[in-house]
Amino acid sequence: MLTKEPQYEIQFKSLKEQGAIALGPTTSHLWRSDPKHLLFFLSRYKFVAKVLAGKKNILEVGCGDGFGSRLVTQNGAKLVGADFDPLFVEDAQKREAWDLDRTFLVADLLEGSVEGHFDGIYSLDVIEHIDPKDETLFLKNAIKPLSDDGVLVVGTPSLESQSYASVWSKAGHINCRSGEDWRKRFSELFENVFVFGMNDEVVHTGFLPMSHYLFFVCTGKKKA
Repeated sequence: MLTKEPQYEIQFKSLKEQGAIALGPTTSHLWRSDPKHLLFFLSRYKFVAKVLAGKKNILEVGCGDGFGSRLVTQNGAKLVGADFDPLFVEDAQKREAWDLDRTFLVADLLEGSVEGHFDGIYSLDVIEHIDPKDETLFLKNAIKPLSDDGVLVVGTPSLESQSYASVWSKAGHINCRSGEDWRKRFSELFENVFVFGMNDEVVHTGFLPMSHYLFFVCTGKKKA
């Protein structure tokens, strides 16, 4: 049977030949429990993809179920997704095996850095889970494989957002800070730190204390 408009036949052809794309454990939960949050989640990856466009070798620190990283490799990059939880990594390795531009591995950044050299590194919704006493070690290992002219992108909920966050969202958030506090912290490691706010799926340069989410784009890695 053919579609009534022929340009849509490719969609059914692709479905028949390759099957449907499956969400991961995180993205499935979001779609079931709060579908609009999946939009916010993927919008963060879109921002990373735009900032790191042109980068060839990219590392995601804390890749979770790996679903969103497809937006980052759409520009032609190769990506390594690293996470300390084997359950998430095993799921991503199986579910995303069709995409040869992405590989996933288990790595605990408190035990060491990821091997390789990357011109782009990003980490979304991870730093707020790192105990402040481990933060220096985590950041040191996270940026060690970044080239001198590479770009780091970090995304994290703002401190001000936490009074509105759900119980599930706040679980494990032990290191939330204001935008200015994080800017000062990343300025210890990079010559340039550009700060952006985000509310829902909209990225802006507005008043940071009114931002639900924060992005830090860092360049010019300082010598250790």
